[in-house]
Amino acid sequence: MTLSVRVVTAGLVDTEELAAVAAQTFPLACPSSVAQDDIASFVDTNLSAERFAKYLADSQRAVIAATQNGRIIGYAVLIRDDAAAELSKMYVLPDHHGTGVSAALMDLALATAEGWGVGRVWLGVNQANQRAQRFYTKNGFTVGGTRTFQVGARRENDFVMVRQLR
Repeated sequence: MTLSVRVVTAGLVDTEELAAVAAQTFPLACPSSVAQDDIASFVDTNLSAERFAKYLADSQRAVIAATQNGRIIGYAVLIRDDAAAELSKMYVLPDHHGTGVSAALMDLALATAEGWGVGRVWLGVNQANQRAQRFYTKNGFTVGGTRTFQVGARRENDFVMVRQLR
């Protein structure tokens, strides 16, 4: 079983498959208190095949896909600005948790941000998602603040975690 992790561009990845992985994985990052309707609304608005096509066409974004045997098993999305990059999304199918896929996605995301010449990478993670927080801490991120994050009609509380690159 061959794992491949690479930055992908429009035409080189199936946006329908990306959207299907996103629909399976985004709910895993949400606290159990978030209503299924709110999760579905967020997925429909932000993680559709059409939205992924826009992400792939945006020169300020990098979409990274992890594939195994030709199927997408995880992905990450980076957004760049002048001084920093936001690790906007990073999700792996549950059957592949703990197999090194997340670490491979993170390694390429950080290398991509370094290639952009930004000084830091930041991300938002739900304050209740301790598993993700442990992973990000293990990868050199520290809590630098908080923010709110809209999921459907519900506002969630996130930690903002930051990693300095240089």
